[in-house]
Amino acid sequence: MERLAEGPVLGDGGFVFALEKRGYVKAGPWTPEATVEHPEAVRQLHREFARAGADVMQTFTFYASDDKLANRGNQAQAKHSGAKINQAACDLALEVATEYGGLVAGGICQTPTYLSGIGKKAVQEQFSKQLQVFITNNVDFLICEYFEHIEEMEWAIEVALATGKPVAATMCIGPEGDMHGVSAGECGVRMAKAGAHIVGINCHFDPDTVLAGLRKMKEAMDAQGLKPYLMSQPLGYHTPDAKKQGFIDLPEFPFGLEPRILTRWEMHKYARDAWDMGVRYIGGCCGFEPYHVRAMAEELTVERGGELPVASEKHNPWGGGLKMHTKPWVRARARKDYWETLVPASGRPYSSALSKPSNWGVTAGDANLIQQDAETTDEDIKKLSEFKRKI
Repeated sequence: MERLAEGPVLGDGGFVFALEKRGYVKAGPWTPEATVEHPEAVRQLHREFARAGADVMQTFTFYASDDKLANRGNQAQAKHSGAKINQAACDLALEVATEYGGLVAGGICQTPTYLSGIGKKAVQEQFSKQLQVFITNNVDFLICEYFEHIEEMEWAIEVALATGKPVAATMCIGPEGDMHGVSAGECGVRMAKAGAHIVGINCHFDPDTVLAGLRKMKEAMDAQGLKPYLMSQPLGYHTPDAKKQGFIDLPEFPFGLEPRILTRWEMHKYARDAWDMGVRYIGGCCGFEPYHVRAMAEELTVERGGELPVASEKHNPWGGGLKMHTKPWVRARARKDYWETLVPASGRPYSSALSKPSNWGVTAGDANLIQQDAETTDEDIKKLSEFKRKI
């Protein structure tokens, strides 16, 4: 809280997507058993984000609740246990934070138990198991992130606040609000009234869309005299065609998103736009790589006390190192105005500019989302295909 009062605090990037690309996380369950199975990979990614300028090492505990670790044929809970996975995540984050003088945040997110409609007590039991590990390890603060429904978010904040730690709360929603029709502004108000010290949005949408949603939250909270710190951790992908549920509805999710990646120069703009809007916790989610965080740190150098991140020692901001390039036309690009005005080509002559999202409209309360231990069968896939055809 003291750091937020002084200036920007930079979060890290998206671990599940980065580690999936590196071969350490399985796409689909997106669970973090890599903390136990491949700790060296998780440690290295923490280190890269820290070198790039991230102030916070968030534990790699996304989707690490016991119910998600055992959902739909996932064997992570039976093989390792949720407690072991979460403890390993704390060990790794604490190790790197100590090296670089960073803060450690323990993170929890939405649960299959909520989507199955089992009720508040069962959902909060899932949160409590994870939070106990974070308290045992004395993390600096807690992040309740990636919630599609404000009701479950309020339940998470309640349990997190009981630990006595500062709590950040970010929903994976856009300007349209949560999946049950609660407006973005009302979601912000309810998170603040629930007691969250930091309020915002993460994942599902690109920086422009996340900031548009966050602006609605800010306006609604300002109107009621609520003044939590603001936090944004958007995707590293452009999503102008995504609808209410964000990039998950895009046909490119998750294996064809690379053409949508934001350039480092667009990350400069994102960091500046967020800061100018009053956002003080500025980070990223899926698609954010260390060089994206480095760009944000370089953009906010003055606001961060004038020091560049360690990773900038071999990188001159705005391409200054290109002055040493052999080719004169490349040397001519060693200037800020070239890169900040560049409109990059995709190199894909047959690609459309936008996609048609799936928009199934499936959310909590739908039979297709009920938690199950059994692995999805080919027959299940057939039924889903038929469901899609009917839609």
